[in-house]
Amino acid sequence: MLDINRMPVHVAIIMDGNGRWAEKRKLPRVMGHNAGMKSMTEIVRRASDLGIKYLTVYAFSTENWKRSKEEVSGIFKLLVKYVDLELDELCRNNVRVRIFGDYEGMGEAVKDRLDKTLGDTKDNTGLEFNICLDYGSRDEMTKAVRAIAREVKDGELKSEDITEETISAHLFTGLAGVPDPDVIIRTSGEERLSNFLLWQCAYSEMIFTPVLWPDYTPEEFEKSLEEFQSRDRRFGGRKETK
Repeated sequence: MLDINRMPVHVAIIMDGNGRWAEKRKLPRVMGHNAGMKSMTEIVRRASDLGIKYLTVYAFSTENWKRSKEEVSGIFKLLVKYVDLELDELCRNNVRVRIFGDYEGMGEAVKDRLDKTLGDTKDNTGLEFNICLDYGSRDEMTKAVRAIAREVKDGELKSEDITEETISAHLFTGLAGVPDPDVIIRTSGEERLSNFLLWQCAYSEMIFTPVLWPDYTPEEFEKSLEEFQSRDRRFGGRKETK
């Protein structure tokens, strides 16, 4: 049974399986993404209700540009639709939205809606909902290294003073004050991270579920959280025996 007093602070989700969900039903792939958007809406609500502080979702990776123009365009239209439908509720529920990645190349409609969302929710103090868009962890780390190199070149930082904390602070999560995820959940049965939060996941618990993302209900989400609560987290150490 889920213990409300032992909730993870930061939950990250790789929302996988939209295309397979659609293919199983002989529907266009964009219909799977549409169903996946509805699941995302429900999980955001449940995470907020459970008192989770940070929820990060992998919505569009740097590799997703390789997909068909039709599918990519459909995903962008759904982002606009999500903002149009959900912004008022996000504000009512005190949810703050952040974007990790670079959404500048996603078109003016997407950029305008996301800019509005970031602005309208920036003072909210409840769930921090982080959407990874045009995001890749290697790209994130490359940008962090470049920023650190500039600081060293400009004399703002000594190379011998660079620590793990320095690197963490220059990542998207660090710049936003978001802690490393306690748990990373991936749906659809795949068991890999696919370039998602590779630095931040050092001590994250990994939970892989066969459920396709459009079928990942709030009840399934709670099952994943129950599994997380059953784990013995040691952070590289070991439990002392008496």
